[in-house]
Amino acid sequence: MKITLHGAAGEVTGSAYLLETERARVLVDFGMFQGGPGHDAKNVLPAELLASRLDAVLLTHAHLDHVGRLPLLLKGRYQGDIHATGATRDLAGLILRDSAKVQAYDVERKNRKRAGTGKPLLEPLYSPDEVEQTIQRFRATVEYGRTFSPADGVTARYVEAGHMLGSASIELTVQQKGQTKVMVFSGDIGPSDFAILRDPVTFKRADIVFMESTYGDRDNKPLKETLAEFRAIIEDAVNRKARILVPAFAVGRTQQILYHLDELFCAGALKPFPVYIDSPMAIEATRIYQSHPDLFDAEAIAMERACDIIRGRNHVIPTPTPQDSMKLNDVTGPCLIMAGSGMCNAGRILHHLKHSLSDADTVVMIVGYQAEGSLGRLLVEGAKTVKIFGEMVAVNSRIHTLNGFSAHAGQSALLKWFGDLAPSKPQIVLTHGEARGREPLAELILKRHGLKAVLPMQGDIIRS
Repeated sequence: MKITLHGAAGEVTGSAYLLETERARVLVDFGMFQGGPGHDAKNVLPAELLASRLDAVLLTHAHLDHVGRLPLLLKGRYQGDIHATGATRDLAGLILRDSAKVQAYDVERKNRKRAGTGKPLLEPLYSPDEVEQTIQRFRATVEYGRTFSPADGVTARYVEAGHMLGSASIELTVQQKGQTKVMVFSGDIGPSDFAILRDPVTFKRADIVFMESTYGDRDNKPLKETLAEFRAIIEDAVNRKARILVPAFAVGRTQQILYHLDELFCAGALKPFPVYIDSPMAIEATRIYQSHPDLFDAEAIAMERACDIIRGRNHVIPTPTPQDSMKLNDVTGPCLIMAGSGMCNAGRILHHLKHSLSDADTVVMIVGYQAEGSLGRLLVEGAKTVKIFGEMVAVNSRIHTLNGFSAHAGQSALLKWFGDLAPSKPQIVLTHGEARGREPLAELILKRHGLKAVLPMQGDIIRS
């Protein structure tokens, strides 16, 4: 059998693994490429994928870099099922609908410029209708730990990956020519102390392991230190009756920040104050999180049972419409406003920053990665003025950066996750990581376990 890498090989986006046996063709993830030069050109349906001949699609989780190309499969006449946990199904629907909306907006903007130049007009990768058709392909909910057969000669088992709600690592057992081979796809592995979610689960043996290496070169800042900084920032803002602006990704980071605020409120460290969720997508993602309490870890369940503040959540105020968002300009502190986008490169957070950056009493709390060239990166790097909507805005606000909220396991946690599999001496293939992440991880795996990792590039084929 062979596995072809159709993404996330030498980079961290576009995850896609095509497994081919004599009896079946199974695709694990089909994500969108994001960022970097030429990523748009990579967001295609590779001809060699032969979508119409696929037997099944398995998803590890709902982030766009793992599900963003799914509608292209239906354009290629894929007729099979898409298998995922219930939470992944719900969140993938939300993320794909948003992706189609963003694409339509971007293409319309670009076509306005191209119309007068004679250049051919662009089209989105897919339409909202094609997203809905894709969502209809999701079948019965996959349960953690329960084995099922997605294709002839292939059985699958999902376990918790701890990366986002519903995320999974997948074990595939393949029967071929009287032999049995076990392969593991790690998906994205979360840290062991990640808010709300249960800790990642690993496997005991495998013949081949495809493992992420996003942070294979370093450990993240300890969460305990980050939470101490978080509390100090919040307490100072409350004492000064300041407004706190948080550029937050709608899925995952927003819910994480809400949880850590609840910890402070329920412990009596702070009295609840208004927390505004200023993003329709974040509002819906939060609703989806709340609809899957069976996936919460013991700490989250215990806190919710013991704390009336959480059960009521009267302090959490959604602002779904643009009119609701604009009214926040007149809201006084203490309050916290979470708005997209997480890198300050689009969305409602831009309006709040334009309105408030010049105010020395405003706090801006950066809680996620900021890409080079983004407005968020400029703020992190201490820019004194920034351009927003074509206007220069003075930066007088207090800018705080918190680097310990990552949803990805660091180097030590990745090695620990692989440690249970190492005694079975599997072939190890490091993916979903740039050279700076996977090369140091490969060196440590060789040093500790005597196993030489394969570092494939896009289009490479792994045979087993």
